[in-house]
Amino acid sequence: MIRRLLDFITPRACVVCGKRLSPVDEVLCPACVLHLPRTGFQRSPEDNEMARLFWGIIPVERAAALCYYAPGGELARAVYELKYRGRPDVGEALGRLMATEMQNDGFFEDIDMLVPLPLTPKRRRQRGYNQSRMLALGISEVTRLPLFDDVVCRTVFKGSQTQLSRWERRENVENVFQLRDADGLRGRHVLLIDDIVTTGATITACARVLLQVDGVRVSILSLGLTKD
Repeated sequence: MIRRLLDFITPRACVVCGKRLSPVDEVLCPACVLHLPRTGFQRSPEDNEMARLFWGIIPVERAAALCYYAPGGELARAVYELKYRGRPDVGEALGRLMATEMQNDGFFEDIDMLVPLPLTPKRRRQRGYNQSRMLALGISEVTRLPLFDDVVCRTVFKGSQTQLSRWERRENVENVFQLRDADGLRGRHVLLIDDIVTTGATITACARVLLQVDGVRVSILSLGLTKD
């Protein structure tokens, strides 16, 4: 009743197409949810287009992205709202969508903890929140897996990776992450969460820090994978 009343006073709009949302919709209308370009990676999490980014670089248990990401596409519009328009609720809603669609394929089996890819304190203050943490909050709500955002931190932000080559991206994120709580990680299966993966350079750099701890296993989940 409260949602219906608020929607009547200040109608909510789909972050992708701009159409009015019904009281049961979250941030995307049913048509836009339906047309998101799913990857289906969760059905073969050990061998898919995203998992292969990490082969021979770091040991990854499983990897998946919910959708393909392309500039100007449906997912890009939602991510823009999340990252640049002050809409953390978009992240939580998309996190719930990710978890709901992936859990039936067993993607979260034997995962011990969710770890969102960290931002530097300055970057987090500028944005007001960490978009990866918002996704992780939504995933945690559905899966009941605990979220830990203080086991690793990012000490340096060297600028956007958007215009960099694959090798420049790797150099740009070298030594920017620092372990904070090895005891809390020891022997755990960590699901590292990011918003968009392109070359995998940033998430690889973070995973390498986590893998320094005895017995740690790492899996990777992102909202989107950039399509070549």
